[in-house]
Amino acid sequence: MERITVDIVSDVVCPWCYLGKARLELAIAEVQDEIGVDLNWRPYRLNPDIPPEGVDHKAFLEAKLGGSETVARAHGALTQLGQEVGIAFNFDAITVGSNTLDAHRLLQWAMVEGREVQDRVVTALFKANFEQGRVVGDHAVLADIAVEAGMDRTVVENLLAGDADKDTVLAEIDAAQKMGVNGVPFFIIDGQYAVSGAQMPDVLANALREIAQLKAEARKGMI
Repeated sequence: MERITVDIVSDVVCPWCYLGKARLELAIAEVQDEIGVDLNWRPYRLNPDIPPEGVDHKAFLEAKLGGSETVARAHGALTQLGQEVGIAFNFDAITVGSNTLDAHRLLQWAMVEGREVQDRVVTALFKANFEQGRVVGDHAVLADIAVEAGMDRTVVENLLAGDADKDTVLAEIDAAQKMGVNGVPFFIIDGQYAVSGAQMPDVLANALREIAQLKAEARKGMI
């Protein structure tokens, strides 16, 4: 069985990233008998200028997207797309637009403990923001999510209280932008193939199959 690594550049307050995650999981389920897939979550900030304490989410979105009608249309479309893949978007529950730097730091620390831990944390962050209306820039919320994923609360709280890995996260975002990532989700497959946007599961499954085949052929050529 071929193994493929997928690096997912995303932000936990990006609804299309949550949708892209669910669609990728469906694609992985489709190819799981043929291909092993390892996921790494990479940081991106859609709204880097939001202050640490957050902003009024409704007012911020209306200013960014051009009014309440545009926001309502976007939320309606996303709610329907979410239902198709098991996401219960609850946009009315989101009152605070969060700065996500600390959420990305938490994901860095989760990765140290393993891909499964990181996946549990990113799933909980998306769910917290989009389904439960919890503030994913709040340190208490982040510590709770860390504990739920099996991490040590005291360690996480101490790390969040300082500046640990802020530079690492920001440098990684900068590197992604220099590489041409200007929208998320952005999937980097096996370090060399790029798929942009929340593609449908069959598109992602086909991409995984094609790259696994290329990898197998390249290895045969080396033997």
